[in-house]
This record gives sequence, C-alpha cells and structure tokens, in this order.
Amino acid sequence: MTVRKVKILKSGMLTSVQDSGRIGFQSSGMPVGGAMDNLSLRLANIVLGNTADAACLEVTLAGPEILFEKQTHFCICGAEMQAKLNDTPIENGKAIWAKKNDILKMSFASKGCRAYIAFSGGINVKPIMGSRSTFLAGKIGGFKGRQLKTGDVLTLGQITGKPMQKNLHDDLLNSIFSNKPIKILPGPEIKSFASDAIKKLLSGTFTLSPDSNRMGYRLTGEKISTKTNKKGIVSSPVPMGCIQIPPDGQPLLLMADRQTTGGYPRIAVAATIDLPRLAQIKPGDQLCFEEISLDEAQKFLQEREKIIREMIRNQ
Repeated sequence: MTVRKVKILKSGMLTSVQDSGRIGFQSSGMPVGGAMDNLSLRLANIVLGNTADAACLEVTLAGPEILFEKQTHFCICGAEMQAKLNDTPIENGKAIWAKKNDILKMSFASKGCRAYIAFSGGINVKPIMGSRSTFLAGKIGGFKGRQLKTGDVLTLGQITGKPMQKNLHDDLLNSIFSNKPIKILPGPEIKSFASDAIKKLLSGTFTLSPDSNRMGYRLTGEKISTKTNKKGIVSSPVPMGCIQIPPDGQPLLLMADRQTTGGYPRIAVAATIDLPRLAQIKPGDQLCFEEISLDEAQKFLQEREKIIREMIRNQ
C-alpha cells in the first residue's frame, strides 16, 4: 500500500491538525476542542468522501505552503485565502487533484478567518481520547501536540471514499460569511443581570479584541452589569458559544478550546447554527446579536442538516 505524505514548506500563522473534537471527557476536565468552524471541516471531508470528522488542517488568518509527496485529492473550505496549486488559482469547496511534487500555496485571508484543508483519507496522527485534534494549551493530540512548523511531514490515512461529482451548495459555503446578527438564546443566569443588560447586549455593537484565541473571544463595547455586581457564580458548565460577563462588564464568548466550567455569569449562548460564523470573525471585526427561541434555533439547524443530507444523497 502506497503511503501518502505531505510536507509543510511554510507553516502559516497558525496551522494545526483538527477534527470534530474530544467528546465525553469534560467531566475529567478535558476540553472538547476540535475545529472552530466544524461546518467547514465537515464540508471539506464530505467533498472528498471522507468521514465527516476526519482530521484536517485548520489554518488561521494566513495559510501554509504544502508539498504533496504523493498524488492525492484535497479540498479547502472556510476562509478564502487565494489558494493556488502550482500558481494556478483553485476554488474552495471542490475536490482538487494534486500530483506528486505539486505545491499548494495560501495567502492571507481576504474573507473569513479560518480555512480547512482536507485530504483524501484524512490525516493519520495518533488519536488521543478518541480524537486527532490538537489541544494547543495542553500540548496533546494532533502533530506532537503543537501547531505545525516548517519541515513537518504528515502521513495521510487510508482512502475509504470517492470525491463528490457535484459542487457544494453555495448557501452552505457562503453561510459562514453572513454579516447578520449572531443568533443567541438566554443564558442560565439571565435573571442575575440588571434590567437593561439584555437590551444592551441586543442593541450594542461589539468589537473582537486582538486578545482572543481558540479558547475564547474578548468583546469590547458598552459595559453590561449584573443586578448585584457579584464577581462570579458557582463554577458551572460552559458550552461553545457561551457568553459570560466578567466583573469589567465586557463579554467573553467561549470557543472550541474553552475550559469545561466557568465562574462568570452566563448571560446568553450563541445558537449552534451560528458557531461557524463566529469562527470566521477576525480581530477588529464587529458583531451584534439577536435573540431567538429554542424552537427557532432547532429549526434553523434542522434546515441546514437537511440540505447537507440531500447533498450527500444526490451526489
């Protein structure tokens, strides 16, 4: 059996191996982690006929340069980074055939923040706690528990499926770039906040601070206060998209590598449908929020999943 490998010629700003994360270990203090934009990771894998959670490369803000040591298909989804194969521009969302010694180059993100590079068969690194994702803060998983560096060589997994013959649905590819308000649901401590707190959250415009990372986003905007001005609560579970309000009143929006529990009041939680959009926001970008009901959140997600199922069925 031919062993397929790719070599990192340039690493980009922050490139790491990610899949859909470590599920079932939060009770032991292990974050879920995984792709910030799980939709783009899934779509790139679906295009290639991989399992939906096969390990890919997550690329942040500026892309890598990659040498294909063996021929293989690959696909890029997520942020647009002017990808070129041997200096020929290629499109996101399509299966691209790379021959031996071909070179993929990606530049700075012109749209979005994070791109996902999938390879036929996925990336074959050792699973830890059922996942190949890199947990950077814990220095485990992925490739040696760290972001990729120039000279790293990745082995690809066994090919189990065939690339799609049809193009991805444009609505799926473009949904991550919508500038509409982020949909949120009320958080568990909503009644702990001052009467105008939710109004400030819903009417305000917030800016993503440069002091943000895979663990969470710091948002700057109008100060939001609790009723009692208490500094915290009994440490409680925090899902991805959870919006906490620390003592300074500036929201914290927790992301993929968030801690398993937190002690700041949870004013709201972003709807699952909009988590990929949050992953594509750059430092300095602005965002605002709109409240929806649980029924609406479920409906939006069901509609998206229906499109994905039909796409797979009709390929």
